[in-house]
Amino acid sequence: MSEPNSPEEHPSPESPGDAGSSASGQSPDDPWAEAMTEQMGEEWAKAMEEQAPNASAAPGSSDIFQPLDGSGGETRPRELDMIMDIPVKMTVELGRTRLTIKQLLELSQGSVIELDGLAGEPMDILINGYLIAQGEVVVVEDKYGIRITEIITPNERVQKLNR
Repeated sequence: MSEPNSPEEHPSPESPGDAGSSASGQSPDDPWAEAMTEQMGEEWAKAMEEQAPNASAAPGSSDIFQPLDGSGGETRPRELDMIMDIPVKMTVELGRTRLTIKQLLELSQGSVIELDGLAGEPMDILINGYLIAQGEVVVVEDKYGIRITEIITPNERVQKLNR
């Protein structure tokens, strides 16, 4: 048996074969390491070349950010047409309240639940759960409807959510 650290198995750092070793620290008689180092260098060079033309063109590109003014031409109505048929859920809320599970289980036919909304107060109109307007209840040909009396601004929406 030979010793684990014998010179036959592990060449010393001063051996003449190390003069041609690659910069990655691999020995010259390891062709796989040399091939990998060469391939990685080529891949990095290709990637940098591919990005160089795109990087210089991107900041000057005018189609990244479209102007917000009305100079968009005919594209704006066409873009809006794409979303016009998307259904949304509209609900009108009379008021809200909190119940315990016990109170909920005690409800029966004829029970009255007190809501936080006051009689005569405008009803909240929600689109997909978001408050967007307020209105008053109307009856049209034996059906309920809502007449919009106020469109809610974003600041008012936040205030309504916090109460």
